[in-house]
Amino acid sequence: MHSVIQKNRILFIHLSFWCLYFSFFYYQVSFNRHGEETYHLRAFIDAITHILMMAAISYLNYFYLLPRFLKNKNLLQYFIEFIIPFAIIVTLHLLLKKYIYTDMGEPKRFLNSSKFILQHISITLFIAIFVGMLKFAEEWLELETKRKEIENEKLTAELTFLKAQINPHFLFNTLNNLYYLAFTNSPNTTEVIAKLSQMMRYMIYDSDHEKVMLSKEIEYIENYISLEKLRLNNQIPINFTVEGNTNQVKIVPLILITFLENAFKHGISNNSTNAYIFLKISVQNNELIYTVENSKLAAKNQEKSGIGLQNVNRRLALSYPQKHQLEVFDLENDYKICLTLDIS
Repeated sequence: MHSVIQKNRILFIHLSFWCLYFSFFYYQVSFNRHGEETYHLRAFIDAITHILMMAAISYLNYFYLLPRFLKNKNLLQYFIEFIIPFAIIVTLHLLLKKYIYTDMGEPKRFLNSSKFILQHISITLFIAIFVGMLKFAEEWLELETKRKEIENEKLTAELTFLKAQINPHFLFNTLNNLYYLAFTNSPNTTEVIAKLSQMMRYMIYDSDHEKVMLSKEIEYIENYISLEKLRLNNQIPINFTVEGNTNQVKIVPLILITFLENAFKHGISNNSTNAYIFLKISVQNNELIYTVENSKLAAKNQEKSGIGLQNVNRRLALSYPQKHQLEVFDLENDYKICLTLDIS
């Protein structure tokens, strides 16, 4: 029902206006000037003809005159084209009113008064202008709807592009790891290839959805950590803890991995004795709290972060607008991020 109203909202506005106006006018003419009830059939005919005449000039202006004016921007031409049918319809309407009340002496004399004629002209003009304003409202609503559609299409395209950037970024890092293992003839090379295959399957098939189960994302992170541990020969302490019920939670895919990638990239080295990475995922009520804490390499060994953090920040803004908080703690020897997502 709501969708039907949304699709036909302009029609509903018009119908609502005329129904309210008809009810008001019928009630008004149901009583004579002394407050005495008049003949209902006569009042009903007067109300019907009144609405029809008002609608005639209003929709002549709405469907024909106003669009011509908006196209040509010629005010004088619009005024001339409007005033002629307006005068004809008002005159015809006044004659119809006199005919309807032809056997009523006092009301008929009132219909001939200049005060009534001016009031009638003013009301007709006001109704025509009001209905014409609905045309501008309709144009504005259509423009707003198109603007939102274009904006949504643009954001969807941008989000798709950002997700597509993750694959080459991940492959670049992982293939470097795989090359290192193959170069050193590590017996773990086949295990790395198997885990990489699992991760690629997740990235190609599962991450194509708008949201995925958190448990799937955690499995992906665990595989990533396993690859890194193999490369580092398990020499660096890497702790990953999960708290809370993750089975019923869905999140945007591949939104967490970038922070972990940067932790390995900027905080871990084979010849660093104090290197570490601690990460934690905690689900509390309607919030997911993700923290990554890592040591920092010496400044001379650090590289620029590249597109990774820019990518994830933009994805957070698009996927969790007003529903995320990212805190960064950049200390002398340590680096920590705390991401809070509203998962309600």
